[in-house]
Amino acid sequence: MGKNKLARWAELGTFNNVIQPEKGAGPGINHPVRGKWKSEIFRNQNPVILELGCGKGEYTIGLSKRFPENNYIGIDIKGARMWRGAKTAHDEKVNNAAFLRTRIEFINSFFTEDEVDEIWITFPDPHPVKRNSNKRLTCPWFLNNYRNFLKNDGIIHLKTDNTDLYNYTKNLAERNKLQIIFATSDLNSDKAGDDILSIRTHYEKLFLKEKMKISYLSFRLGKEGIIKDVI
Repeated sequence: MGKNKLARWAELGTFNNVIQPEKGAGPGINHPVRGKWKSEIFRNQNPVILELGCGKGEYTIGLSKRFPENNYIGIDIKGARMWRGAKTAHDEKVNNAAFLRTRIEFINSFFTEDEVDEIWITFPDPHPVKRNSNKRLTCPWFLNNYRNFLKNDGIIHLKTDNTDLYNYTKNLAERNKLQIIFATSDLNSDKAGDDILSIRTHYEKLFLKEKMKISYLSFRLGKEGIIKDVI
């Protein structure tokens, strides 16, 4: 690990807006912050919205600044990358932004029932190979898992450069009769994006330079029934 990464890791541990797993913690072991994000981290009763696989935290920071009436949590396992967003929030005193370093598979250890209002999934790994479809952050296993802590009919937002992932997720939502709020396979051409969708992540900027299409899908995830796959 390079010196810069080591320095970022060390600094990340000093930010009071960052939650990291304690030594010995693992799947099935609830973190002390579970159920206490509003009371102990944000110290308000505002809605909690997650960004899964937040990378450098561009969306988490962008949303936090635009909507101070909400609380935002960027989640990623790569601390050196997350450092950028956490440092921005710390230095600029963006008090409604926090960061959680963990694998998405372990997310239930950090959130209790109905603690989250919405989820953003921005440019995730599309896992294009069919045998890896169960690793997609919008696959049935993850969607069923999110329902453990997402409020009933909470909104899922997907923004991606991968048309196959977009089509897969849209088809999944339709087959499971989930309410689709908005869907477009070419966000820029549609000109349907609002201020929220104009936030640009590091990867999105690269994709746009290559003139790649950006897709966006939002739908409500109810708690009834079991989400089934379409593959």
